[in-house]
Amino acid sequence: MSDYHIPVLLKESIDGLNISSGGIYVDATFGGGGHSALILKKMNGGRLFAFDQDEDVARNLPDDVRFFFILGNFRFLKNYLKYYGVLKIDGLIADLGVSSYHFNTPERGFSYRFQAALDMRMNKHGRLTAETVVNEYEIKHLTDLFREYGELPQAHRIAATIGQCRTNQRLVTTTQLVHCIESLTPKHAENQFLSKVFQALRIEVNRELSSLKELLFSATEMLRPGGRLVIISYHSLEDRLVKNFMRWGDSEEEPVKDIYGQRYEPYRLITRKPITAGENEIMNNPRARSARLRIAEKI
Repeated sequence: MSDYHIPVLLKESIDGLNISSGGIYVDATFGGGGHSALILKKMNGGRLFAFDQDEDVARNLPDDVRFFFILGNFRFLKNYLKYYGVLKIDGLIADLGVSSYHFNTPERGFSYRFQAALDMRMNKHGRLTAETVVNEYEIKHLTDLFREYGELPQAHRIAATIGQCRTNQRLVTTTQLVHCIESLTPKHAENQFLSKVFQALRIEVNRELSSLKELLFSATEMLRPGGRLVIISYHSLEDRLVKNFMRWGDSEEEPVKDIYGQRYEPYRLITRKPITAGENEIMNNPRARSARLRIAEKI
């Protein structure tokens, strides 16, 4: 597990699940298995269903009769669980974002630090790659995704520059992309800028925000009253979506109201403000610096 990633906010997130020994729980982002391992340790019976769309995590699977692994996207949570005869769950945890394993495995193409194919697929059998996005999307489409998913003010300039580069040759590697937008990269904030560019492409390739919305809707439907929803996010787009959903059951900025003007509030907030990592955890695991943990209980 250690070569995959160090679980972030491990104790805080598992404590937030408020685990009952015989309950049914979901680890929507299995990864290195750190959260699942602690959940199983706190259960005497029950069942734990873990999701991951990356087949590389198979080496991390625990040998436990209470554990069920599903190789698939968590957006299909409800369908997969119904296959196992599960209609209600007692808690769900999701540790969003990209693991250290993905960032540190050059051939997956998630990092601008290595020369690799422009891939960025969580599911290696998925059809859409970053290469396709960069080379085949129209300039307006590229502009929109850099502005929305990367929150980059110079989104149009980035898209237009990529458009110019690809007229000369197809951009097929991370290094080619970095060189293409080099003139736009601020020297004092190179890492931040490139991280946002790559983040935007990764979100598009993996449909991360739409998948998260589907997960949250499914979880809200499947959680029993008193069941816990525990989400760790790593950038403002995810955190804003999770915050809104926990407040009024939707991703929109404004609360959902019924015909009488009453707000729909499916959850009781356990955390009014997100829990963040302490200095010691950040020192041992820099990835924890941007982590935001939110916890809510189904009413």
